[in-house]
Amino acid sequence: MAVSGTIDAHVHLMPPRLMAAIRKSLSAEAGWTFDHPTEREAMEAELRAAGIDRYIALPYAHKPDMAAALNEWVLAAAEDSAMAVPFATVHGDDDVAAVVRAAFEAGARGLKFQCPVQECGPADPRLDPAFELAAEYDRPIVFHAGTAPMFESSPHVGADQFEQFVESYPEVRACAAHMGTFEADAFMGFAREHEQVFLDTTMALSPRSADVLGFDPSEIGDDELGELSESVMFGTDFPNVPYPYEAERRGLIERELSEAVYADVFRRTAERFLGER
Repeated sequence: MAVSGTIDAHVHLMPPRLMAAIRKSLSAEAGWTFDHPTEREAMEAELRAAGIDRYIALPYAHKPDMAAALNEWVLAAAEDSAMAVPFATVHGDDDVAAVVRAAFEAGARGLKFQCPVQECGPADPRLDPAFELAAEYDRPIVFHAGTAPMFESSPHVGADQFEQFVESYPEVRACAAHMGTFEADAFMGFAREHEQVFLDTTMALSPRSADVLGFDPSEIGDDELGELSESVMFGTDFPNVPYPYEAERRGLIERELSEAVYADVFRRTAERFLGER
């Protein structure tokens, strides 16, 4: 099934050395191997071939004093792209307000936090200046706020911390990546209760989810996706996906949901998240 204007809401666009380091770490920790290209033009050719119209480009800074330069790189790459919607990041030990304001002024459309890797999450007071600026500039935030696939022991993730953010910043649109797994029920509850809460399907609803993420996608029913379609958006983690790109979408297509639900999941919800609707 094709949806006109499909948006992939979870793509990583980063400099070659950083992407190589991330892949090396993922291979070592999760045993994943990768076949997708990491150079922007090659990535976009593969995405276009898969019927993707735009993608949200998500960087993250795993240590202090690198976010500003990383944000500049992503924004420059996006200037040469008709597909990339650039987000920015910041580390908790940076001059958070300065880094985030500079990124927003330069055109970043939102923020991304890979909470367990960056060791700063949605309840970290060091990030309050970033959250306040997100409210001021009306920019959304993507959090890896769940415990999957290997972060159950991290103090920087979990439904309780995400809930603190939602209650503290009700004006900020916030997405929990990977459907909030392994606490999907709690995160779906937040989406039911709060219109500013979003979820992305990244690696959680694929036929490969059980063996790659450790989550059984059948735990999320068709009726729940239909009920939450205005809060759920398609995402993949491309290019750091250890299986063919189409496998990510296949799990959704095989559910045979309504055309309206597919239009939400593949395009309209991401437009709402970005503030375009």
